[in-house]
Amino acid sequence: MRIAVSGTHRVGKSTLVDELSELLPTHVSVEEPYAQMEEEGYAFALPPTVEDFEAQLARSLNDVAEAGPDVVFDRCPVDFLGYALAHEDADAFALESWLPRVREALQTLDLVVLVGIEAPDRIRLPASEKAPRRAVDEKMKELLLEDPYGFGVEVLEVEGAPMERAKQVLAHLGTRRSLNAPSTTRR
Repeated sequence: MRIAVSGTHRVGKSTLVDELSELLPTHVSVEEPYAQMEEEGYAFALPPTVEDFEAQLARSLNDVAEAGPDVVFDRCPVDFLGYALAHEDADAFALESWLPRVREALQTLDLVVLVGIEAPDRIRLPASEKAPRRAVDEKMKELLLEDPYGFGVEVLEVEGAPMERAKQVLAHLGTRRSLNAPSTTRR
């Protein structure tokens, strides 16, 4: 099962990935592109530029392409579309050129788990971060839940405390597996 955990910053994605990694011991977790690239010495601008989000998108696409069958990704390619499209320089982002690769990558995922900003927000942030974070959250929900670009990936929106979110994912996977299981008839 290939699962990606998606959402804006500071909503609990990495915490959920950690919980799922413990509950799905046969799965490997893939760290988010930002952390991977920062470890490798990539110098992100503060605040990040559209080019920084494009670099993370390229890394995310590569991670999805190279990963095995049982994996939990911290972020998915749509995250970086959301950040780029919500950026003040969004007109510099060539969305159409990325869409075919993003669609192809998403078709290899079994599930995208969307962690949104809750009301009330579980995370305390400075006022200067709230509006940009909310804009990215809204853009990601539009991209994943409304699916204007035909990604066609299954999305599960979760909420609540970290363990509750993990239980929602496991319950969904259990339901999904039982729906996909071949029926057996006793004679």
